[in-house]
Formats: sequence, C-alpha cells, structure tokens
Amino acid sequence: MYLVEKISKHAAPHLHNCLEMILVTKGTLKIGMGQELFHMEKGDMAVIFPDVIHHCQVFGEGIKKAYYLWENIGSNHYFEETLQKKCPKNPVIPAQKIHPDIKHAFRSLQNDQRDQNPVVIQAYLQIILARSLPYLIMQEKRATDGTDLIYRTVSYIAKNYRNTVTLEGMAKDLGVSKYVISRVFSSTFHCNFNIYLNEQRLNAAVFWLENTDHTITDIWLDAGFESQRTFNRVFREKYKVTPRDYRKWYAEQNAQGKIEGTEYDKMS
Repeated sequence: MYLVEKISKHAAPHLHNCLEMILVTKGTLKIGMGQELFHMEKGDMAVIFPDVIHHCQVFGEGIKKAYYLWENIGSNHYFEETLQKKCPKNPVIPAQKIHPDIKHAFRSLQNDQRDQNPVVIQAYLQIILARSLPYLIMQEKRATDGTDLIYRTVSYIAKNYRNTVTLEGMAKDLGVSKYVISRVFSSTFHCNFNIYLNEQRLNAAVFWLENTDHTITDIWLDAGFESQRTFNRVFREKYKVTPRDYRKWYAEQNAQGKIEGTEYDKMS
C-alpha cells in the first residue's frame, strides 16, 4: 500500500495491476475510463479497479491536489474476486456520499504509514472498500476495454516499458502490423509510439523522484531509459528542469504543504 497527497497532473491512458483510489483535496480533476470522462470536485473520491485503462486530465488555473492511494489486490482477499472481474460504470463517489469512516481511514493511513502494523493497514483499507463499493454500480471489466487491440497495446507498454521496446517488436508480439499499432497511438493517444513510451517511463521516474530517495542513476535505469543523457533530455522537454532540480522543488513544496496543513484537514 502507498498513500501520498500530491499535485494532480495529466496522465495519458494507462493501466496497472493495483487498486487506485483518488480523493480530491483541492481544485478539480477529470478521470477518463473507457469512452467516458468523469468530473471530480473537492471531496469526491474515485475508485479505479486493477487492469482498467484510465487517464487523468487537469483543466483551469490554480493548483489541483488529491490523495492517491495504491494497493496490491492480492492483499484484499475478501474483495479480490470483485476487483478482478468487475469495475464501476462510474468510478466517482460524490463528496456528500463519502462515509466518515473513509475520511478517518485516510487520515490514519497517512500518519506514519511506514511504521504501522500491516494488519492495521489492511483493516483500514478494508474499511475504505466496504464503505465505497455499495455506492458503485458494477459491470464486467471487459466492457471498459474499448477495442481489444487498445487494451493489449496499453497492457503491453505497462508491462514492458522498463525494457527495450520497439514498435516493430511490439507489433510482432501482438501479431499485428506496425502500421496498425501506429494508428492506435495516433488516433487513441494522439501521439506517436516513442512519445507514449517515454511518457510512461517519465511517470515512473517522477513517482520515484517524489516519493523515494533512490539515486538519479537508479531511477533512469529502473524506468527503462537507455542513458542518463536521454533521460535528462526527455525530462527537461516536459518539466523544463533537470530531474535533480525537480526533486528539490518537490521536496520544498511538500515541506511547505506540511507547514500549512493538508487540504484534507480543512475538509472535515
């Protein structure tokens, strides 16, 4: 389990094999799932099931923040079958329907989460799910996949972005023409293969920069970049600063946020 409050940013369509919960603490956020885009206000919570393609969009001026919680479904035996086979038609639960137990669980998980007993952590996660799922209308997970090729494309990148990946190799592994794959990226993701691949690698790198003390070298290697020079170039193109400066800036922003108190504290 991992829980962090951070600034919300655009995220291209992707999937992962963990449960993700997003609780908006400042501003607004839009969650895309399948062909739908769901609006979120402060206090709303989204429950994203494992292996479901989704994306995030941020619009307007001002800072947007949310709690992001990730959990391995293997540790949730009671809900495991539902999480594997189903997913919500609408993943967003409005603020007025958020049970007080959920707020209490988020607070408890946020406080010294690394030092808590794993059994206690699992208990709080079970509470969040138990209080959330009754407000979600379920459907078969395959109903959100779009076309099978889109799902297989996103899944392939999610599983292999840390390795050496080429358009030709991916097309061969998926049993289709590279031109067909190229059309998927241009029509669905509105970018080419290399841009999408680097975006997923950058997402992983930024997460580690923000939330770990891993060295810069370890980060670019783990994220799948061929060299530190390539990593620095791609990073600067998107964030306009070096990875090292970004980590320093984020740490300063995070420290300032702790001094002022979290937005979540003001919601209760």
